[in-house]
Amino acid sequence: MEKIRQITLARRPVGAPVPADFQLKEAPMPTPGPGEILVRMRVGSVDPAIRGFLDDRKSYMPPVAIGAPINGMSLGEVVQSNNPDYPVGSIVRAFATWCDHYVIGADALGLEIVRPAEGVDLHHYMGALGPVGLTAWVGLFAVGEAKPGETVVVSAAAGATGSTVVQIAKARGCKVVALVGSPDKAQVVRDLGADAAIDYRATPDIAAEIAKAAPEGVDVYFDNVGGETLEAILPLMRLHGRIAVCGMISQYNDADNPPGVKTLWQLVVNRLKMQGFITYDYADRLDQAQSELDQWVLEGKLKPLANVRDGFEKLPEAFIDLMEGRTVGKTIVRI
Repeated sequence: MEKIRQITLARRPVGAPVPADFQLKEAPMPTPGPGEILVRMRVGSVDPAIRGFLDDRKSYMPPVAIGAPINGMSLGEVVQSNNPDYPVGSIVRAFATWCDHYVIGADALGLEIVRPAEGVDLHHYMGALGPVGLTAWVGLFAVGEAKPGETVVVSAAAGATGSTVVQIAKARGCKVVALVGSPDKAQVVRDLGADAAIDYRATPDIAAEIAKAAPEGVDVYFDNVGGETLEAILPLMRLHGRIAVCGMISQYNDADNPPGVKTLWQLVVNRLKMQGFITYDYADRLDQAQSELDQWVLEGKLKPLANVRDGFEKLPEAFIDLMEGRTVGKTIVRI
């Protein structure tokens, strides 16, 4: 019987994930049932949110069971189909599993056909032209309601979503203050157009540095980290400012001891809106988002930033490097 490869959860990580938390296994080739499709993975997405799926705790997705394949976004080619909407040969994107072949139904989260533009690498459709770009767009414009001339602060700005936020905020005419974790990453975001880049590890007072870069205050904060950074920024928000909460990287590796935020009273003082979001809650806005992302790439205003690995077995290594802060841009693995 033909076999497939899977990356499964060998044990629940304690703190940052390590190689022993994962196992490469073989399994029988799955067979699609009525209405289902068999997909061969072409690009595997590596995202910080996956860390939350590995703990045995409630999240917006069920936790991965011990011995089960890791969940994550995947881009692949339909190789067998029992659904006329997704014929053989189609390139599809969906929330699936770390398996080199997998079966999904039409109800799979985020399932859509991808039609790559000529000359654009396929892996970018898992990055700035895919879920990453859509997340950045939804958080910045649907939730954060960023407008031309406003000041946007984005944390983890050299990461997948953050680096996209920097560029699309500039494309909309915003001033951008980017928060990063090293001098090299600061240069990366400056090259992407950020008006100011602040290395939070190099300053004892991140709030003072942000205030220097944005003396008029902050209209929109795109939050990828939470914790002390959120605490520092809340008093710097302008009246009726908006905070789009995309992630909480500061606590992913230690979810049992999340840092407290002592400045939440500022939500009342400045009548702020602070909202968490999931991209696919805004399905009615995604066509507009995709259209604008595609156009900005054509105009050279959005340059997809990717950290690319090759080989299915590299998924755990890429994920570990991501969670240790050793990557820049969107981390993906080509199969």
